[in-house]
Amino acid sequence: MKNLFSRFIKDESGATAIEYGLIAALIAVVLITSLSLVQSSLSATFNNVSGKLDAANVAK
Repeated sequence: MKNLFSRFIKDESGATAIEYGLIAALIAVVLITSLSLVQSSLSATFNNVSGKLDAANVAK
């Protein structure tokens, strides 16, 4: 029984999969955060361009 327990403690075969999962989760959090910060400025830029296109279309 002691031998089985010591083999279980030394077994690291699942550790790599867990580490990759944690790294993927961290990357997802960083992407979501950065995209939400960029969203407002990007939306303002598109609204500005849309307004200028509408004004140019009315002036024709």
